[in-house]
Amino acid sequence: MTAATTTPRILELAREQVLERGTGLAEPQLLEVLRLPDEHLSGLLSLAHEVRMRWCGPEVEVEGIVSLKTGGCPEDCHFCSQSGRFPTPVRSAWLDIPGLVKAAEETAATGATEFCIVAAVRGPDARLLAQVREGIRAIRESGNDIQIACSLGMLTQEQVDELVDMGVHRYNHNLETARSHFPEVVTTHTWEERWETLRMVRDAGMEVCSGGILGMGESDEQRAEFAAQLAELEPDEVPMNFLIPQPGTPYEDYPVIEGRDALRLVAAFRLAMPRTMLRFAGGRELTLGDLGAEQGMLGGINAIIVGNYLTNLGRPAQQDLDMLTELKMPIKALSETL
Repeated sequence: MTAATTTPRILELAREQVLERGTGLAEPQLLEVLRLPDEHLSGLLSLAHEVRMRWCGPEVEVEGIVSLKTGGCPEDCHFCSQSGRFPTPVRSAWLDIPGLVKAAEETAATGATEFCIVAAVRGPDARLLAQVREGIRAIRESGNDIQIACSLGMLTQEQVDELVDMGVHRYNHNLETARSHFPEVVTTHTWEERWETLRMVRDAGMEVCSGGILGMGESDEQRAEFAAQLAELEPDEVPMNFLIPQPGTPYEDYPVIEGRDALRLVAAFRLAMPRTMLRFAGGRELTLGDLGAEQGMLGGINAIIVGNYLTNLGRPAQQDLDMLTELKMPIKALSETL
């Protein structure tokens, strides 16, 4: 056999360790995966899909998101057009309660089981929490029983308890990148502050959703580090975003991550976290295109955000739903953890 057709040792190890035993790869092993040459990408994606099917099953969770408070954020996350520190086109705005209810209805109509309320803030103040509570009450009074998640920045213990009381079942707070790379991405708060919010969320009984953005100048070593740190967190869900260079931000001229590298990352994250919900999120359309999205769904992904993102357009929700039908991937009716 030629070198191109010989199965690399790391894939043989992953088959035995991850597929057969359900134990995720460690950081050094993940780095080996990320450095596999292109001729082994197909085999890597196939293995990651097998892992997903064995430890997660065929169902796909569909989610919609809406921004309750857009722009004007005081933090300096270098990738974000909603930061008030950068000269971006995004301006501060609030969504009213009828608009929130309508967005939840439109999300539920796609077959989604999850609706995430997002706000561009360092952390929620009393006004924001009051509006979230009013919005959730209005959604429920409209007869919509979709599961509600929130992403409102860093929290205090009192705020965590308040969200639990509102019935929020999942909280999103992305670690964004590897701990070693974080100071290059954000300077107004620390990686450890984000980790502490996630710890309180988990201890309070809410599901933990935490991922990040890939393509922000991190090295392969830091990508492996990031996947391993997320695995240590044991999140219920990991959103995988790929950088969309935003005008006016420090990253506006960053190159878009190559599709093959994005797929390699999807597979590596699946091999790091065999039982975790791995969700396609922002940037997949730009990075992968239509064909790449299908390859990702067959390479370890088992959840997807449909429709538009916070300040970026996605592709039509029906297009993603049609893709799932063609791939014979049933949409999850209810989260198995409920």
